[in-house]
This record gives sequence, structure tokens and C-alpha cells, in this order.
Amino acid sequence: MLILANILNREIPGYKYLPTERNRQRWKLERKVRNSLMSIIQSRLGSEHSGYGNDLLGLMMESTRATQEGTGLSMDEIVDECKTFFFAGHETTSHLLTWTIFLLSTNRDWQERLREEVVNECQMEIPTADNLNKLKLVTMVLLEALRLYSPVMVMVRKAAQDMNLGNLMIPKDTILTVPIAIIHHNKDLWGDDANEFNPERFENGVTKAARHPNALLAFSMGPRACVGQNFAMLEAKMVVALILQRFSFSLSPDYKHEPTDRLTLQPQSGLPVVFKPLGI
Repeated sequence: MLILANILNREIPGYKYLPTERNRQRWKLERKVRNSLMSIIQSRLGSEHSGYGNDLLGLMMESTRATQEGTGLSMDEIVDECKTFFFAGHETTSHLLTWTIFLLSTNRDWQERLREEVVNECQMEIPTADNLNKLKLVTMVLLEALRLYSPVMVMVRKAAQDMNLGNLMIPKDTILTVPIAIIHHNKDLWGDDANEFNPERFENGVTKAARHPNALLAFSMGPRACVGQNFAMLEAKMVVALILQRFSFSLSPDYKHEPTDRLTLQPQSGLPVVFKPLGI
């Protein structure tokens, strides 16, 4: 909530340096996050001779060897990248999975179709990258979940130069807010069923799903598109496939449909789901 308040608040220049209660709380959280990340990084530094690891953090730390040539990442840059991947990647992907489970719980026919596809392609084994690439129906459902319940509901851009947008002249440094949720539910773009769950609209890919090839903006578009979108989709397909292999699920009677925007779109009262192991 503090992050959201800071985004919406327009402060007097220099105000962020004053020791106000909000600023002290923000500084405390920043130190806590940085210290947590640095403790992980320091433990990796101690194992330099055996390598930093083959995950994302290890690859970034490996690049520090090139800082003397001016091509690698500094330690501060690594910390900032870790923040970005955790908060921009973990939070959004978890809510994509939340809304996907919700949609499959309320559309049991699609749940069965996806389960059949997963079992046909993966049997009961842990899916491989090749298996996941063949899960066309799972991909379609995830894209439709991103359309109906995009974790990020708006994005903000600043005009880098004077430009024309249709009949509008946008001056340099103008702040533009793109209403993703409104675009994703626009009937002129998506048809009369824009507010309905219909994964088949993505049968021929993202660019042909709507009346404009760039109508789906869950990962943004162009050079500023989310760098982690392929990883996020692969991760989401893996989780969905593993759940479908082992469980059937439905919404709990206690569920209340209250989507709320708390920096990301999430169920206000959580998502209680009843899971039943298959074969029981």
C-alpha cells in the first residue's frame, strides 16, 4: 500500500528527502529489501571459485567480472534487477495463476479439455519445455485470463519527443496513462463477447484474436514490452499442467467475487478453492 501511495502522490520537489513518517517507513523497507538481497549475494560471492550458480542471479553476478571493461553490471544494478524480477515478475505471475484457477473453476468444461491435453502430451510426468510448447489450449486459456484479469490494469508512459497520436499532438515529456483493463474489455476490439470467457479467440494467435493486432497489452508492446513474458508464460504453463495432472478443483461456496486493484489485480477476499485428488 505504501508503494501505491507513493505512485499516486505528487510531492513537492525535495520532499522525499525530508524525514517524514512515510519517508522513514519507505527508507526502512528499502534497507530491509536491500539487506536481504545483499545477504544472498554475499553467500554467492563466497563460492566464487565454484561459480555463482546457473540461475538468473548467478548470470548477473558473473557479469560483474566484466565491469572493469565497462560492460558488466555493478552491485547496485544487480540489486535493482533483483527487485524488478521479484516484484514485477513474482507478483504478476502469481495473480495470473490465481485468475486462471478461478476461470477454470467456473468453466469446468475447459478444465477437462485442458486436463486431457496435458495428459496426452505429458502423461503423468513432469512436463519438459518441449511438452509445454505443445500445450496450445493451456496457452489460449492463460492469454484469455490475461485479457479478462490482467494483473497490471494500467501502464504509464512519457513521450520522449513531440509526436502525433492520430489527430492529437503529444508534446515531449507528456505523461500518458494507458487503461489496459478498458482496452481488454472493449467490444469494438474484441466483439460482443468481450466480457465473456472465450479462449478460442486466441486459437490463431495473439495478433489475430482481436480487430487490432496489438489489442492484448498484458505484457505491453514494442521495445518496452516485458522482458520476462516468455519466462512468465512458461512458468504459468508448468504450474497449471502440474495441478491439472493431479487435481480437479472448484470454487468454494465462501468465495466472493471482489477483484480489486492493489498495484496488481487480485481477489480482495482471497480465492478459496476446493481441490480433489484425481482418482478419489
